[in-house]
Amino acid sequence: MRHTAAAFVLLASPAFAQTTPPREGPITCASPVAPDDTERTLKQRFGKEAVVQDLPGAEGEKYKGLVLFPKARDRRIEIAFTDDKAMRASGLTLRDAGKTSLWSVNGVTIGSSLADVQKANGKPFLVSGFEWDYGGFVTDWKGGALGRPLQGGCTVTIRFDKKSAAPKSLLGDGVKAPSDNATLVKWAPVVTEIGVNFPDR
Repeated sequence: MRHTAAAFVLLASPAFAQTTPPREGPITCASPVAPDDTERTLKQRFGKEAVVQDLPGAEGEKYKGLVLFPKARDRRIEIAFTDDKAMRASGLTLRDAGKTSLWSVNGVTIGSSLADVQKANGKPFLVSGFEWDYGGFVTDWKGGALGRPLQGGCTVTIRFDKKSAAPKSLLGDGVKAPSDNATLVKWAPVVTEIGVNFPDR
């Protein structure tokens, strides 16, 4: 019994807790991934929960990245690196995996509504037209809170989408719709992708 009690105290101590990487909660510029992280440091920290995979890039391309919690759809984080040797993380991405993410960025998470994001931003913002390679991304935060870098210099990108087809007035790369646009609000897309981009050195 004494051994069990001692083990419990060890597990509950702050020193032990600091060595355990977070599995959910707010994402910052330093946690759960930091700009100076490499593939090696992330594998050391997350163990079997860090796996190299092919990840989706722009215009149908694929690239090698690292996935944290690959088997847990609500915890999954995709990490890109600045070069092929994976010596420095360039940023991370949360994607819609059919489940609301347990991670959040500035109070926004996968599945957040236009109203949720507008509230976090403090004012309306612009969204690009849908159903093309760069469709649904926020293109201008209009001076709102989400347009300001996080502490540490990271910037945030957010993308909206919905499984049903978008109204014609919201289609294409020439469209920029305000988040309080009546047609957009009625269609009600949700956040399907969040990126945290680390600053260049």
